[in-house]
Amino acid sequence: MDGRISKIIIVGGGSAGWLSAGVIAAEHRIDADALQPFEVILIESPDVPTIGVGEGTWPSMRTTLQRMGLPETDFIRECDASFKQGTWFRDWRTGSGDTYCHPFTVPTDYAEINLVPHWLALTDAPQFADAVTPQTALFADCLAPKQITTPEYAFVVNYGYHLDAGKFAERLRRHCTEHLGVKHVRANVLHINAAENGDIRSVTTDSAGEISGDLFVDCTGTNSLLLGEHFEIPFQSRQACLFNDTALAAQVPYADDHQPIQSCTRSTAQTAGWIWDIGLSTRRGTGHVYSSAHISEDEATAQLLAYLRESAGDEAASRVVPRKIRFQPGHRQKFWHRNCVAVGMSSGFIEPLEASALVMVELAAGMIADQLPPTRETMDIVAKRYNQKFLRHWNQIVEFLKLHYVLSARDDSPYWRDNRAPESIPDKLSERLSLWQYRSPWHQDAEAVDELFPTASYQYILYGMGFNTEPRHTRAHQQDARERQAFELFRKNAARATQLRQALPGNRELLNKVNEFGFQNL
Repeated sequence: MDGRISKIIIVGGGSAGWLSAGVIAAEHRIDADALQPFEVILIESPDVPTIGVGEGTWPSMRTTLQRMGLPETDFIRECDASFKQGTWFRDWRTGSGDTYCHPFTVPTDYAEINLVPHWLALTDAPQFADAVTPQTALFADCLAPKQITTPEYAFVVNYGYHLDAGKFAERLRRHCTEHLGVKHVRANVLHINAAENGDIRSVTTDSAGEISGDLFVDCTGTNSLLLGEHFEIPFQSRQACLFNDTALAAQVPYADDHQPIQSCTRSTAQTAGWIWDIGLSTRRGTGHVYSSAHISEDEATAQLLAYLRESAGDEAASRVVPRKIRFQPGHRQKFWHRNCVAVGMSSGFIEPLEASALVMVELAAGMIADQLPPTRETMDIVAKRYNQKFLRHWNQIVEFLKLHYVLSARDDSPYWRDNRAPESIPDKLSERLSLWQYRSPWHQDAEAVDELFPTASYQYILYGMGFNTEPRHTRAHQQDARERQAFELFRKNAARATQLRQALPGNRELLNKVNEFGFQNL
């Protein structure tokens, strides 16, 4: 009535669509009796199944679910969720059984002291993550990040989740429609109708007629029906840098109801990719993501089945029929055009390493909700800022994931040698690696307050993979004081690790208690 943005149309369901609907609806009151009611309508095709890849989240998901008002107990019970505390890597460095961890907890006293130089100076030092955080001590014993008496979404050590993507989307749908006022329309979009000014005026569906809106959120997956097909925003491939383009996904049952549930995503490098292995409460989700230019599907399948025979036994491996998923690593050249913004795989996807897909959905939904333009006149300003921020985020993902491959010393296949080719390395990453030979990454390397990956994450990957930084010479009295402080922190960290291992329950034990009793409400 006065040109205000008050009707949001989300096209597509799944995790991307329902997270977007929930975050936007939770932020903006939906009141049908208002003079100009705010509406969120999600149109979901009844014929498009959820892909179900990307079952790992970052700790940010706790904040997102809490923002939506979804109880953690309900989420865990109904989405087969378990607790994820980071990633455990095997065979990435040499291919000979080497391991390291990327935990979700930053090094001890990270705000005050950079422990890297002091760790490098240690004789017979433990692995970097083991030395600077107690969290990795929980990985080997499959321990939980909290106790049943810890309130929901609170923690003893930081955590995200592993989840069943199909059940997650369904739980979000019920929460959004029953508690947040989101209108759900099951229909196929047949046509996208343009307004005179070039915006999208409406979409025509097969069973619900024409549905108009002020802002359209494209959650149609890799088809990108609105941003890609209708507006023809080009796709920017990043395959020259990151080669993986195929995944073989499988579900593996537990041997019995008492088998421990892993506290982390396990990533095991192969000759032309890597295998993920995540523990849900009811099953394991595994898969082999690889470069089809470097290995055949039959060879990739054989490597996955060999891994499953080793980790789950011959009988379990014999029942697995992997599902093949092809993808092109990359993203749209821009993500918000006119009155349409793409979220999820319609905006882009690189690969599953470090589970960045769902966090990009969270960030997108959060920024749309927080900076929702009040009028069409201001939308282009918001869109410009959005595009700048998310292009930076996508570049950060490419650079951070590439870091894992660049640092590898594996020389057993063309895949690993090609990953170290200078022409495949982003210029910014090359510059950083040159600097990090002489000083370790720390706060000075954070270029913005909303960096996607904290500098601590770079430390975990660099020094887990054996990167060497030359020691810096400082004044003797300053060095002595810092060394004393660092060694005391190493000692306290080891003591804290021992304490946590004694105090925290196993993942399965805690999940069983959640199912029986639930967490305390905050």
